[in-house]
Amino acid sequence: MAKGKLSDRQQDMITFIGKFTGDKGYPPTIRQIGQAVSISSTSVVNYNLNKLEREGYILRDLKVSRGVRLADATRRTGRADRAERITIPLAGFIFASEPVLVGDTAQTGGDEVIELTRDLISDDGDLFALKVKGNSMIDAMVSDGDIVVMKKVDHARNGEMVAVWLNDRGETTLKHFFLENGRVRLQPANPTMQPIYVDPSKVQVQGRVMLVLRQLN
Repeated sequence: MAKGKLSDRQQDMITFIGKFTGDKGYPPTIRQIGQAVSISSTSVVNYNLNKLEREGYILRDLKVSRGVRLADATRRTGRADRAERITIPLAGFIFASEPVLVGDTAQTGGDEVIELTRDLISDDGDLFALKVKGNSMIDAMVSDGDIVVMKKVDHARNGEMVAVWLNDRGETTLKHFFLENGRVRLQPANPTMQPIYVDPSKVQVQGRVMLVLRQLN
């Protein structure tokens, strides 16, 4: 297919998507692409991404929050075949709400899995998926019923979205993590909810969000 001429900004988008995916092992969000090329409006970013998709430069999956990838990764074989897919266990659910008492970790059926192409999440670490309950992270594009793909970790950097176990309460929650002035701030992405402040000794990080699979009605 003949491709149209790209603007400098569109070329910058392609460069950023490729570099970010190579560095992180997963694609950037629309907001991250906009920040990288100095576009504040997500609708303008979407307009440019739609053009890049029509011209065959990128592939998009609108059901996935980080569903933008360079087309060249797929064109190596012409399709995403079985060898390029990874299977991730759907281990249970995580509460994106006020911390919820759940006792032992809630499990779904032990044989439940999700399947993703490796260009969406190339990290080979210990991955698992959880279904989200609640809307405390809605401004981070994580809503009730979505599925988050997690990498099992036991520590977090400031700003990362993580699943944490509050061991003094026996409660679990999904929040942005910040360590400030000797205490942990668990920050919701919902303007109607307040942050939670906890002593670091009471917080057990269980996983970091790598990808969000959105449920579209």
